[in-house]
Amino acid sequence: QVQLVESGGGSVQTGGSLRLSCAASVIAFRDYCMAWFRQTPGKEREGVAAISPGGHSTSYADSVKGRFTISRDNAKNTLYLQMNSLKPEDTAMYFCAADAIPCGLSMRVNTYHYWGQGTQVTVSS
Repeated sequence: QVQLVESGGGSVQTGGSLRLSCAASVIAFRDYCMAWFRQTPGKEREGVAAISPGGHSTSYADSVKGRFTISRDNAKNTLYLQMNSLKPEDTAMYFCAADAIPCGLSMRVNTYHYWGQGTQVTVSS
């Protein structure tokens, strides 16, 4: 059983920064590919960033490239998302996701079996 708990969300103004964390309760965290998704009411959940099990490869949605950075600390079983230059359109509930199968940096929702409960990010103009 994999449990994921996000933290670090909050309210910031345009141009501000936040760092999200996702603590994983799992044996062999280093074997899991991980990703961040976000969702706003009435819209589908969308992929934001993904990272390989070893942390050496990453991918990003075009909308966040150059502003967000995904990383992981396998010694601490923790996934991060550093968000800079935040915009109002980044407002959403952010979720971390995990799976043990090879996922090739997928940002498709149906790739991941394990999900956190989400943390809210609100960016005001």
